[in-house]
Amino acid sequence: MFEIAKQRLSEVFKHIDVDEEVITRLSVPKRSIKASIPVRMDDGTLQMFTGYRVQYDDTRGPTKGGIRYHPRVNMDEVTSLSFWMTVKCAIAGLPFGGAKGGITVHPKDLSQLELERLSRGYIRAFADVIGETRDIPAPDMYTNATIMGWMADEYSVLSRRQVPGIITGKPIYLNGSQGRTQATGQGALFCLDEYARRNGWDRNKTTLAVQGFGNAGYHFARLAQAEGYKVVAVSDSVGAIHDPNGLQVDHVKYYKEETNTLHSVYCDGTVCNEVAHEVISNQELLSLDVDVLVLAAMENQITQENAEDIRANSVLEIANGPISPQADEILQHNGIAVIPDVLANAGGVTVSYFEWVQNRAGFYWEEAEVQQRLSKIMRREANLVYDLADKFDCSLRTSAYIHGVERLAGAIGQRGNHKLFKK
Repeated sequence: MFEIAKQRLSEVFKHIDVDEEVITRLSVPKRSIKASIPVRMDDGTLQMFTGYRVQYDDTRGPTKGGIRYHPRVNMDEVTSLSFWMTVKCAIAGLPFGGAKGGITVHPKDLSQLELERLSRGYIRAFADVIGETRDIPAPDMYTNATIMGWMADEYSVLSRRQVPGIITGKPIYLNGSQGRTQATGQGALFCLDEYARRNGWDRNKTTLAVQGFGNAGYHFARLAQAEGYKVVAVSDSVGAIHDPNGLQVDHVKYYKEETNTLHSVYCDGTVCNEVAHEVISNQELLSLDVDVLVLAAMENQITQENAEDIRANSVLEIANGPISPQADEILQHNGIAVIPDVLANAGGVTVSYFEWVQNRAGFYWEEAEVQQRLSKIMRREANLVYDLADKFDCSLRTSAYIHGVERLAGAIGQRGNHKLFKK
């Protein structure tokens, strides 16, 4: 997966002249750590879990990146994600480098107390390499504000002092930021809004299919529907539902939380009545004829095996790495524009940056101010990426990487390189 992630850079270097030292620095992570985390289970047995933390590059500032809990977490995946975070923070113009962490675990198999012990154990394992001016974790797949609160508390216990800036994505009452929960979906919508504006789209006639109904996918779908976009399909890990007349996103979410199943419903208070809809598979959702296919699930959802089946006019990546490089080429050849993950999902880390700033300043903003600041950054950077795509006549992914790599190259070069040694 890491080698695939680095393939994205080869196209970038065709368009911009970058010093060889930049390529060398960005080809390997600065630090990769693997640790065993012992956890006392509820039945009294001791179980060992494997945790990871990769700090990829800190040229532009302390590293920043989430922690994910998933049975497929491994060093290769975490390294790839930390590389993407490095580029993403540069694209958003944040004073951070990239990092990522994770634990190989199926969190649904653990009780709440076991999950808390595991989360605190992760901080004990990596406390010596993280810090509010060194490496700042955040939530990712199957982690949330509660888990971040446990982790921040554990770090404070170890440090014998309050250090709220050590972790972002915390609960509001534990010095979290307003607007953090919906930030990833909201940031993606700002990117889509600017793309739609530049292409003269009518929101009320723009159809969306959303793969993934977790935090990012749900909030994106909810906010997009509120702005007039028509959400015609959504999916979770089990399957998908489709209604060409449009779904009521909040009602679908409410019913899913109550029953753990996806249905198109109309809810009046606590009573929900099923509305006619089509039950389809995740693969069928990917091939729907819609204006925008939104990928908010996991990596490698569109590959060279199914790329020819994609009929959407455009694709919006909210998940990390949902399209393989080979599939990217097929989509580009077929005229399907892709708004890439390193731009589209940068809203989460941007509001994490806001939380870090507020924690360190001891002064907290209202949600409206958070939204205003997020809108300014995401819309500005999105338009810079779109302008670069026009300038270099390249894909939006390549232009996004050009934008980020130019900032990284500038920072690496200004710290000194081989040119200083030439006579």
